[in-house]
Amino acid sequence: MKPAIRTIAVLVVLAFALPAAAQPGRAPTVDDLLDLVQVSAPEIAPDGSRVLYTRSVLQKWSENKRASTVWVVNADGTDARQLLGSDKDRNAAWSPDGRHVAFLSTRDQEGQRDAPGAQIWLLPMSGGEATKLTDLKSGVRTFRWAADGSRLFFTADEPETDAEKASKKNLGDAIFVDEGPNGQSAGRFSNLWVVTVADKAARQITTGQRLISSFAPSPDSTRLAFIARSENERNNQHLAEVYLADVASGAVTRLTTNEAPERDVEWAPDGSVISFTAPGLGEWELRQGRLYAVRTTGGAPRWLSEGFEGNISGYFWHPNGRTITLSTVSRGRAGVHELDVDAARTREVRIGDYALSIGSVARDGLRAAATYNTPSAPGEIAVVDLATGVPTTVTDANPWFKDVTTADMRAITWTSTDGLEVEGMLWLPKGHQPGTRLPLILSIHGGPAGVWSTAFRGINHVYASLGWAVLEPNVRGSTSYGDALLRGNMRDISGGDYQDVITGVDAVIAQGLADPDQVAVRGWSYGGILGGFALTQTTRFKAASLGAMVADWASEYAMGFNHDVRRWYIGGTPWENPEGYRKQSAYTYIDKVTTPTLLLHGENDETCTIGQSMMYYQGLKDRGITTRFIRFPREPHGFREPQHIRMRDAEEISWLMKHTRGVDWQAPERKDAENGDEKKTEP
Repeated sequence: MKPAIRTIAVLVVLAFALPAAAQPGRAPTVDDLLDLVQVSAPEIAPDGSRVLYTRSVLQKWSENKRASTVWVVNADGTDARQLLGSDKDRNAAWSPDGRHVAFLSTRDQEGQRDAPGAQIWLLPMSGGEATKLTDLKSGVRTFRWAADGSRLFFTADEPETDAEKASKKNLGDAIFVDEGPNGQSAGRFSNLWVVTVADKAARQITTGQRLISSFAPSPDSTRLAFIARSENERNNQHLAEVYLADVASGAVTRLTTNEAPERDVEWAPDGSVISFTAPGLGEWELRQGRLYAVRTTGGAPRWLSEGFEGNISGYFWHPNGRTITLSTVSRGRAGVHELDVDAARTREVRIGDYALSIGSVARDGLRAAATYNTPSAPGEIAVVDLATGVPTTVTDANPWFKDVTTADMRAITWTSTDGLEVEGMLWLPKGHQPGTRLPLILSIHGGPAGVWSTAFRGINHVYASLGWAVLEPNVRGSTSYGDALLRGNMRDISGGDYQDVITGVDAVIAQGLADPDQVAVRGWSYGGILGGFALTQTTRFKAASLGAMVADWASEYAMGFNHDVRRWYIGGTPWENPEGYRKQSAYTYIDKVTTPTLLLHGENDETCTIGQSMMYYQGLKDRGITTRFIRFPREPHGFREPQHIRMRDAEEISWLMKHTRGVDWQAPERKDAENGDEKKTEP
């Protein structure tokens, strides 16, 4: 349903080669979280000798944005340096021989009116300047190298026709919703292209009205597998199918016909099989992602990952074609599994209380580049030995963070009202003494098909430094615990999952860790939805912070996404099942809420629309309940602007501190580097 904005990226205890755990020092702040350097998109060189990655840093505070640049580091962690000079560069990828790096950029379009969008550029790794490889009227979306390095294949938007330009000039830029490539916002159809490195000659391969979401060239580069749909309605992801295109002729063959949303197409090394992920092969079901393979000659796809209970976040064929490396999330732990293709059986390579997410694999299939973090240490880039799964970090993006005191995290389990075992992540202040009861925050994840992993989440360290315990329950409906738990709140959203969070609070209190008179709740997206419903069922929460929530399912049905509530969580439409939509909406019971409630919402949120928070707020306000509503201009479902992120977090902390603990708390004034302070984000 609604994805969480609190990015869940990595996990806890095995240190491996990660920098030593932080020793007791100063308390973390909301500004520390903003100042963290973020590293992502690891791309290992074909020979495994170097790794490309993206480094994102906070710009001057007055500029209210982050800037991302492409860096390179040796596989032993030496010689980390910025490779590309512009923050307009992204999506860097090695050539098959490792002699060049291709990337997308708008570096030459600064100040241009009606700029065409990103183009492919090429940088020789032996030295010299980058040169532009494509010069299309519309921007390039994604690209892939041909195996021999002579060409690159890419997707590009269809340019505006003369008729469209004339219509826009005469009639304006009105959007015809759900027509052609449009969804809720304006869209463009896309097609497949090829460009030759030697002469920069670009040629369109496919034609027609398609929205291409994933593609991959065959090992001999004569064919392209791709996933596409012909319209852009926001609830029709299941209309995507797998296709095969001939590079020379552009002829297209359809390989799947179903109502499942296929994703992430790749080729087996011998070119006979195309793999993809989907939750099933028939109707669009609420299930974990599964890995399938279909022969290029057609026929029924084969389920390769049968028996695996977690999520597959990425996969990579071994050169021998007999095994596939899986980047997985299993029971909230992100790690590595290996799939035996012939036996359709997986084995665990490395999993634990940390987060290890593979981004790319070297040509020999023995080494990978990944992001890696623990609950107490923010993310780094790592090189992974795929035989053992052991990561060796090759960056030290935030050395100053070692001086910050971090919380302790551990997984706990409890039994819900119907006997279901529920796991959650419990965060406690460093050095917490057993027997000392703490104020408790119940923190509910997004989703519902989200999960709290054993990963670094900076806001929990801030709360712990202020004396809070934080409980993060993985309630029924959470992902990575198997299909049974994932489907546990079908036709029952805010039913059994509500009991799961309440029994979790009871369990922490029963262990003597939490003060029953100082309990608060916070959540974003589904977390705000379930949190808002909980306030209608109990008065035990002294304060609440609800972000990007939905109060009334019937009125939200047409405004945001509805396939999940229609298919799974409520069932049917508001006119077919009015009682279900009424019964499972918090707004139905708004007269029962007594908890002081803070509401937060982005004005450009198209996932959970802002009117939902307005409804909940007005209901509380009309009844004289203490409430506050903060609207954030320009923000979508996941916030982007640093100043808004800081205000969101600071206002939430202040609200929960005041109404749960009677403490007036304000974030200290930010001291920005441009005002003379040392900038923490320097390498």
